[in-house]
Amino acid sequence: MQTTLALVSLLAFLTSAVSGTALTYKLLAHEKACYFTDVQQVGAKIAFYFAVQSGGSFDVDYSVVGPNEREVLAGHKERQGDFVFTANDLGEYRFCFNNEMSTFAEKTVDFEISVENEVRPAQIPSKQGTTPEQTSKLEDSILKLSSSISTITRNQKYFRTRENRNFSTVRSTEKRIFNFSVMESLMMVAMAGLQVFIVRFFFQGARKGYV
Repeated sequence: MQTTLALVSLLAFLTSAVSGTALTYKLLAHEKACYFTDVQQVGAKIAFYFAVQSGGSFDVDYSVVGPNEREVLAGHKERQGDFVFTANDLGEYRFCFNNEMSTFAEKTVDFEISVENEVRPAQIPSKQGTTPEQTSKLEDSILKLSSSISTITRNQKYFRTRENRNFSTVRSTEKRIFNFSVMESLMMVAMAGLQVFIVRFFFQGARKGYV
């Protein structure tokens, strides 16, 4: 029972040590959108992930600016990014997406911002009669499990991005085929009408001599 409580206690601690935000935002043409996170501990790890799911060429400009207006990260026409950096300054960090390069294309962007303080528990409650080595093995197993879950989450994000982009490409192709078919049909109707007009023109009473 105490071993189970130790497992729950460590999982709860690992969860509370990390604060994160995952959002999806539709970025309009010529729009710049910024999001903010507050860092209250020097040395905290900030993880920043984004992926353009649909719109245009699936690219966007991004930048990360620290509390002293110091640019931490920046990129131009990037499709996705996955970064981890150390917060050397306390205060507010700004994460911006810029779609001012697009004339009319909207972009759908998935992104996640998380702050990890990396504080380890002093001691995990252990069952009476267990050795510190057994407790350490339990802690290592939980940390490996946490790392595996993080890897699975990243793979899911990657496959979700590929799926959304493929669907967007299919929808764009279908739209182009439909528009081309409509234009082709209109051209055929116009050509048929023009042929009828020309035939009637030559066979009218005053124009019979031209035949």
